[in-house]
Amino acid sequence: MRGPAAAVVVLALAALLGATAVPATAAPAKPVDLHVVGGAGWRPEPSFDLEWTNPPPAGSALFAVHYRVRDPLGKKLYGERLGRVTDSVALLSVPPLPGVYTADVWLEDAAGNEGPAASVPLRFDDEAPPAVAVPPLPGWIGRTSLPLTLEVGPPLGPAPVSGIRGYAVAIDARPEAAACAAADRCTEAETTLSSGSLGELAIPTLPDGQHHLHVATVSGSGVSSATGHAALFVDTADPVTRLAGVPAGWTNRPVTLTARAADGGSGMEHDGHGPPPVTAIRVDGGAPTVAAGATARATVIGEGTHTVAYYARDAAGNVDDGGSGNGIAHQLPSTTLVKIDRGRPRVAFANAQPLEDPDLIRARVSDRLSGPDLSRGRIEARPAGSGDPFRPLPMAPPGGGELRARWDSDAYPAGLYELRAIAYDAAGNAAVATERRNGAAMVLASPLKLPTALRAGFGGRTLTWHRCARRGGRRHCRRETIAAFDRRPAGRTVPFGRGVRLGGRLLAATGAPVGGAPVRIVERFAPGAQLATRVSTAWTGPGGAFSTRLAPGPSREVAAHFAGDRRLGRAIGRALRLRVRSQVRLRAGSAAAEVGGAPVVFHGRVAAPPGTIPAGGLSVQLQFRLPGLRWTEFRSVQTDNRGRFRYAYRFSDDDSRGVRFLFRAHVPAQGDWPYEPGSSPPVAVRGRS
Repeated sequence: MRGPAAAVVVLALAALLGATAVPATAAPAKPVDLHVVGGAGWRPEPSFDLEWTNPPPAGSALFAVHYRVRDPLGKKLYGERLGRVTDSVALLSVPPLPGVYTADVWLEDAAGNEGPAASVPLRFDDEAPPAVAVPPLPGWIGRTSLPLTLEVGPPLGPAPVSGIRGYAVAIDARPEAAACAAADRCTEAETTLSSGSLGELAIPTLPDGQHHLHVATVSGSGVSSATGHAALFVDTADPVTRLAGVPAGWTNRPVTLTARAADGGSGMEHDGHGPPPVTAIRVDGGAPTVAAGATARATVIGEGTHTVAYYARDAAGNVDDGGSGNGIAHQLPSTTLVKIDRGRPRVAFANAQPLEDPDLIRARVSDRLSGPDLSRGRIEARPAGSGDPFRPLPMAPPGGGELRARWDSDAYPAGLYELRAIAYDAAGNAAVATERRNGAAMVLASPLKLPTALRAGFGGRTLTWHRCARRGGRRHCRRETIAAFDRRPAGRTVPFGRGVRLGGRLLAATGAPVGGAPVRIVERFAPGAQLATRVSTAWTGPGGAFSTRLAPGPSREVAAHFAGDRRLGRAIGRALRLRVRSQVRLRAGSAAAEVGGAPVVFHGRVAAPPGTIPAGGLSVQLQFRLPGLRWTEFRSVQTDNRGRFRYAYRFSDDDSRGVRFLFRAHVPAQGDWPYEPGSSPPVAVRGRS
């Protein structure tokens, strides 16, 4: 409904609502706050959304909306009347030519009155800006070069109508990536440098390795240029330098050192940018020895302890020399110690032998630089004046700065011996000494220990008495105990199964008894015994006497040994022979035998510990004797492995009638039987008719 009829309807509604009548000739006001949705800036697409606020009606109610688009010269391009009331419109057909257009919007009321237009600029630019030249980059970027500042711009051509917003810069690992996420657009956030013509780009600290720099010009509407690319090579790590030729500890000769550097990034070859790579060695903080490339050599000559530093600079300029560059302090270089000692140590024997341990040979070693190396020295001896080669002595653990050796002087023939010491310092320098510290020649008379004597024998009595003496007008007594022993050298014979006591005495060469000393009792059993040797220990009493009981067993040789100690020489008692007779028993089946009748059965057994009789048994002789005559063997029998035997004897001679015969079993000496010959007690058998 249009024209006067519509006006009548409006007036009628107003009257019903109690409103004040408005003249129908009042036109609508222009739209309030006409604006482009998303801002009034430049856009790369020819489409715009407009929004506004409709004012209250000045007369008739609002009925329609009008809009038009004008070109940059103000000429109308197109427009449209919307037959409805709205507060927005979408413009989709701005011509695709860059420029600043104008959009007009006005209102029409129900009476057909049109109000004034509100206008807003439409900025459109889809033209790509000119590209920017990628700034020149160094070959390698080192630790002291970061952060790196590069000057970007200006573009390589005239700017588009929207101007230059800035530059989009991206650094990543992809060589062909774009500066922005979209191929031809860049957001405000992606525009790294917001500068119209020039900008300074700060390259931040980057991880080591190869990176790629992407730079594009961004127009005022966000359209990006073609992306320029450049490779960034970053190496912030110092080269790794190793030093060869360093001795382990002290040395006695000049040391030639070789430093070799390696770098997994920029390397040690000059790439034509910046200072060339070098390797250096610095001794004791002096001027370094510097060589181009990855290898440097230096020689350390002087005595003493030297601090050697070694370092290198790679192609990126990273260097660990402890200095500073570009305001950045470098880490300290690697260091090591080189120790040189070319002087000999000093060595001399002790002025006297210790009374408590005369066989201990001592030689003191000293060295002013590297110190003595007591693990390498030795002490040697030879007969004095013989010219024979020196023979090394067994070394004892060193101590107190001394080489120590033990000279078993008891094992050497009596006489004079000259000694020498060969000592080393920690650097390997050697020195020889044949004199004591007081300048006297190191000559010793063997034996050095006090000689001892050991007497031993079989005996069973222990004698105790009191020895008394008068001192200072008073009588002092002490109890002494010795073992009385048999001094005869022949030894002793005992029955089977009986032990015997062994006693003796240990005396020093001065005649003084040696008390509290261990005496080894060595028993060497005869062949065929289950045990070849048995060793036990007896201890001497205050009077030097010792006594021990030897357990029963086979025949054996017994000797007492004193091994000596650090003050007393060794001693060996005489070898004693303990003979043990075999034990055999014999029984007859009858005390009388019929001549020509049934035989008399003899049986018996040889006593022996279990398992000692050979598997083939023992040979046993059966003997008889008539009054006034000697024993005569009439048969030899063999025992079993338990020593048992049996034999049946028949009386056949008529002369045997009425005669009383004595019979016995006799065990003779046998090579695999460790006992002496032995006979059984006789048994009597009478012959009868």
